[in-house]
Amino acid sequence: MTARKPSRKSPESVEVPPTAQPVTTEVTAPAGAPAASATPAPAASGADAPAEAAPAAPAKRPRARKTAAAGAGAPPRPRRGGGSKNVLPAAALDPADRGRLLAGDHHAPHDVLGAHPASGGVLFRVLRPFARSVSVLIKSKRAELQSDGDGFFSGVLPLPAVPDAYRLQVVYDDNTIEVEDPYRFLPAIGELDLHLIGEGRHEELWKALGAQPMEHQGVTGTRFTVWAPNARGVRVAGDFNYWDGTAFPMRSLGGTGVWELFLPGVGEGAVYKYDICRPDGSHTQRADPMARGTEVPPATASVVTASHHEWQDADWMSHRGDRPVHQAPFSVYEVHLPSWRPGLGYRELAAQLPSYVRELGFTHVELMPVSEHPFGGSWGYQVTGFYAPTSRMGSPDDFRFLVDALHAAGIGVLMDWVPAHFPRDDWALAEFDGRPLYEHSDPNRAAHPDWGTLEFDYGRKEVRNFLVSNATYWCEEFHIDGLRVDAVASMLYLDYSREDGQWSPNEHGGRENLDAVAFLQEMNATVYRRNPGVVTIAEESTAWEGVTRATDHGGLGFGLKWNMGWMHDSLVYISKEPVHRKYHHNEMTFSMVYAYSENYVLPISHDEVVHGKQALVTKMPGDWWQRRANHRAYLGFMWAHPGKQLLFMGQEFAQGAEWSEGHGPDWWLLDETYEASGDHRGVRTLVTDLNAVYNALPALWQLDTSPEGFSWIDGGAAEDNAFTFVRYDADGSPLIAISHFSPVVRHDYRIGVPDGPESWVEVLNTDAARYGGSDVRNEEPLKPEAVPAHGRDTSITLTLPPLATVWLRPA
Repeated sequence: MTARKPSRKSPESVEVPPTAQPVTTEVTAPAGAPAASATPAPAASGADAPAEAAPAAPAKRPRARKTAAAGAGAPPRPRRGGGSKNVLPAAALDPADRGRLLAGDHHAPHDVLGAHPASGGVLFRVLRPFARSVSVLIKSKRAELQSDGDGFFSGVLPLPAVPDAYRLQVVYDDNTIEVEDPYRFLPAIGELDLHLIGEGRHEELWKALGAQPMEHQGVTGTRFTVWAPNARGVRVAGDFNYWDGTAFPMRSLGGTGVWELFLPGVGEGAVYKYDICRPDGSHTQRADPMARGTEVPPATASVVTASHHEWQDADWMSHRGDRPVHQAPFSVYEVHLPSWRPGLGYRELAAQLPSYVRELGFTHVELMPVSEHPFGGSWGYQVTGFYAPTSRMGSPDDFRFLVDALHAAGIGVLMDWVPAHFPRDDWALAEFDGRPLYEHSDPNRAAHPDWGTLEFDYGRKEVRNFLVSNATYWCEEFHIDGLRVDAVASMLYLDYSREDGQWSPNEHGGRENLDAVAFLQEMNATVYRRNPGVVTIAEESTAWEGVTRATDHGGLGFGLKWNMGWMHDSLVYISKEPVHRKYHHNEMTFSMVYAYSENYVLPISHDEVVHGKQALVTKMPGDWWQRRANHRAYLGFMWAHPGKQLLFMGQEFAQGAEWSEGHGPDWWLLDETYEASGDHRGVRTLVTDLNAVYNALPALWQLDTSPEGFSWIDGGAAEDNAFTFVRYDADGSPLIAISHFSPVVRHDYRIGVPDGPESWVEVLNTDAARYGGSDVRNEEPLKPEAVPAHGRDTSITLTLPPLATVWLRPA
């Protein structure tokens, strides 16, 4: 990585030059000690004490220095400047410590650097590469340390005890700076945090690991903590030290594998990585796995971040769990934020997206992954920054602002979450500390066979902790209302996309990944316990039993599951020419065989409109009018079918082209200057009306997961390409849905109806002229007749429009 020069103006820089020339003072020796000679000290800047401004790094990077080899006893090379006469020479630094500090593989730098009791007073030892001299400042007194070569400075001051506070004055060729000594501070992470990390049970891991701006021992700075159990040493490198971490080695905190260093004067906006010494002695610079902010890709460093957003959604948060999600309206608009309106940031999106989604009537948006990812073409599904919203569209607080705006509009926010795998980038998680850490140690278990990525080691408690904490982090820190978990099937099966010989069975001889099962159960249980009203949704494409069953009953614990079978089967049917549909009739009815085995979402997602699969309207057969009619009829069938529904952006106005992350939806199709814009606006109007009626009629959502909420009227009209059924709410109020997928008008079409209502009226007809249809309507109330049909005592006759769905309700 190219070293970047820190700005002298930045309040987060590490070192600031003193504002005045030094003055002469004394350091008082303890009783019986020889008198100390006068040494210069910096004058206070307009006050009684030196300014507490954050320090800045030297003005320009000095030439590279030669360092002693680890463990070598080579004499230090001469340096300019010497010690003060009032500073006693320190005992020589152990050659092994010297070598390890310079090589970056020292596990306890605080034992060597900083201030320690010594014979004759207090030993101060400092590692500042490229410095001409270093002095210790105690209150208004200054004492210059001796140069020991290779950037080390030391000396014994005749003091009775280690001072509670002191600063360092560091002189470079063209700059003089005053800084706090990082090695005078106690660990800034508590014993309980370390215990929970060691147990793999820290549910707020983001508060213990990563870069945390804070005040520690009365000094403002940033605590850096990272889990790297295989590292021989870890240092902090950043724009505050020219990406040379030599002067900032971290300490190892026992057997937890956690390394820690508090850097005074480093604050928000500082850019950093961890310089890790691998087990083989080589070095790698890695982004922080727990970073809450990142540079804008393709840059890869982490950014020290803290939130200052003041949430305005207290009412939303307190009431979002009032009604269980499977008994509530749940209509989802799926969005790829970077391409919904290309070029807009989070705050600009907050001015447009909530109003658009609210106008359409969707209850929720689902955001394709917003976690930081290096390759935009992955759409966010190959994550490197699990705790950081992508910086492509703004800061983490900007993203909070967008969520807040959606909540203000009454819209829930779901987010795609990807715990199944991560990319192999050599600056991210792969072999993070020189050995497999986040990935499985067995290469066959680690390598994802489909995407060239690595799978997490769900059997390692610290990795499970990293992911479980991440799930609740998004819900608690960003007020996310639900997590749609990607690629669950690839996690559940040891033989997923693997041939014989490429996988090993579990302890019971089966193909189930028991570690992944335990992880998903723990994640769901934790999220639901900590975040009332949040829902988790599984993208699970197999017949795994109990995906939405509670964990205490042996299930995975998800709230909802994508119904991939319904999606596949219904799209097969609708893509056929009407004349052939009767041979595929069961593709549309089979979903009701298993409709209540799980709590389902019916998804027409981004995956169905890319990579040659064609946009939804383009899947339809026939001419342009028939394609749009099929599109409208299919949406009417989808909204009436048991289960929640999800529609990907652009499909709400029948975009004909496949979606591309490069340019997003074809909004120009809605421009009134475009000749066929009315066709597309009509479809969008239909989606608005579908959602309006859906939200108003509990029959369409209240008993989605109960067999009492559905009854076939005629599921076998294959020759007519028609499907007729009833939906009921909890009070027994019915709604009839008839989907007719033939391009002919059927007059006097008789269907049996539930007893009770004196007449039925159209509440929605996808063939209405306002939607672009032929406007074949049933305008008058439909009176039941005592004519048995479809096993019912009464029936009605109506006109079925061509390629249309009609909804009827009691008058």
